[in-house]
Amino acid sequence: MAAEAEAESQYLHVLSAFLAMEPVDSVISLARECNGGSITDSAQRFFWEICVKASASGNSTYAKKLLKKLINEVELENGEVLDEVYEEYALYMSTSKEDTLVKETIRITKFISFLFPEGSYKHPSCPMSRKLVIPLQCSLNMLEGDTGCSIWPSSLFMSEFVLSFPELFANKSCFEVGSGVGMVGICLAHVKAKKVILTDGDLLTLSNMRLNLERNHLNYDDELLNQPGEAQSTRVKCIHLPWETASESELSKFCPDIVLGADVIYNPSCLPHLLRVLVALLKKPTKRDNGSLKTEDRDAQQGRRPSVAYIASVIRNEDTFNVFLTLVDQMDLSITDVTAELRPRFELLPYMHSYDRSSVRLFSISPR
Repeated sequence: MAAEAEAESQYLHVLSAFLAMEPVDSVISLARECNGGSITDSAQRFFWEICVKASASGNSTYAKKLLKKLINEVELENGEVLDEVYEEYALYMSTSKEDTLVKETIRITKFISFLFPEGSYKHPSCPMSRKLVIPLQCSLNMLEGDTGCSIWPSSLFMSEFVLSFPELFANKSCFEVGSGVGMVGICLAHVKAKKVILTDGDLLTLSNMRLNLERNHLNYDDELLNQPGEAQSTRVKCIHLPWETASESELSKFCPDIVLGADVIYNPSCLPHLLRVLVALLKKPTKRDNGSLKTEDRDAQQGRRPSVAYIASVIRNEDTFNVFLTLVDQMDLSITDVTAELRPRFELLPYMHSYDRSSVRLFSISPR
């Protein structure tokens, strides 16, 4: 057991990349970094062990790809492939032929590991193990109708942002538009947001999101299932919210402190509806019929900041983004690029070579 723990410590980035199903080239490259550029017998044995576990958990197709790459790399260097590695690969070849027929339609589980650096023990969002692992069921098919069940760079960035600045979200009511697989919401619950409202306009995406919340010990529309030693809980809600049909009266009841959105600037035809939703969520409620104090006056007395939206996005199309900026101006909102100011303090995904953090920009939006 001690030897296994030592191996996991040595190959922490390798294991994290494997569990997140990073491209196999990246996983092999990380293993080389652990061993001075070569693939040692200990590295082969580690890969064999984690591939056996992956097969047991249903991710055998990815494990087969990794073992094939591993064998090719060792043979190219005229090295000796361990017998158990050959045997495991042969087993996959004989039992997973049917996988090729369904590999583009199945959903798989990725484990996203947020690794906190040494010296961050006192950081409010840092677990005792310095590792926060979030299992997420997602789709392998990112471009054919399953975009809401995929993990996008902006969601990774927003999750790092939440975990790096827990003081911005703790004890706040948070509302996410286009929540996808639910990763950002899970991070918000981890930093003890007072309330987390997750929304999506696609029912299949919403169903998958609910499954992910349950897998991470969150009861949607109920209390967070407290872990041992935790007294505080976060209220989590899952709501079907198509932007096109959402009414102002429906949205005005939420009154969130913070609105979040990751990779929501993608379709010009959807942008007017998105901005209308943001305006309604950020709008200060007027005096209630019962004569209670107006929200803006009460906020000023209590020292509460006005509502703000944080939008993380990779700008893939300048024309689409310019349409977004025009609509922001027309709807009397103020937008600020806060990427440099609020860049995540920690690089929590150092093993994820497929994630280009520098491509993501973070914007704050608020009423003028």
